[in-house]
Amino acid sequence: AEQGLKLLKATEATGAEYDAGAAEAYKREIEAKIAKLEMEATQLTGKDNKKERSAKGKEVADLKNEHKYVDACKIVKGLESKFGHFVTKEAVRPEIEAAEPVQEAVETKPKKENKKEKKAESTGLSHEELKELEDLKQKIIEEKAILKEQGLSGGQINKNEKIVAMVNRLNELKEKQDPGSSKKDKDAKKDSKKKTPLSADEQKEYAQLQGDLEVYKAKLRNEFGYSNKDMKADPDLKDMEARLAAFEKRS
Repeated sequence: AEQGLKLLKATEATGAEYDAGAAEAYKREIEAKIAKLEMEATQLTGKDNKKERSAKGKEVADLKNEHKYVDACKIVKGLESKFGHFVTKEAVRPEIEAAEPVQEAVETKPKKENKKEKKAESTGLSHEELKELEDLKQKIIEEKAILKEQGLSGGQINKNEKIVAMVNRLNELKEKQDPGSSKKDKDAKKDSKKKTPLSADEQKEYAQLQGDLEVYKAKLRNEFGYSNKDMKADPDLKDMEARLAAFEKRS
């Protein structure tokens, strides 16, 4: 009976609850602002408007990196909030002194789940790895900002051990998520697709990538103080430009 009570208490543990409606509304609000700024930036052509274009790009980057917006995007995707926004009920994690026999009794069920997880991992990323992928993207941006404040140049930032380690891990996850996306297979991938017209989804991704590339370039120049030489060495920028070039060959 005592063990049964402990099992009952274990089932009472719940994750945090979020106001998904408010998160969705806030996400739409910020994305509307981003779309407006990006449209305004595309209309600012020529060298005379370069400063204003960069300012628009910085505004877009700031909105995309805002903690509340980051949380809204995560919650809409069904992930946990990173910065504590939109929480309506904190996670409940009761302390449980579970006896060993009880653990053995319920151990068979997690084993089945682990098999499913391994199967999912063999064809892509697990939920934990997807979360790690998103977190790494944000951490790289934050770490670069910290290093920039310390007076490091763009080239020094790219060679920083912590940045290199995070970028390598990011590339590992990208490769696992989309096998063949690494540089080793990039040429073969381009050759196999260059004569294939872009699908509707790819056209949408192409347009999104164009905007993201300009925003990222503006962020490197304005926030991190990158020179053109530093930008050419930035691994994230090179990856985005390579993907854009692949789309352009097929468009």
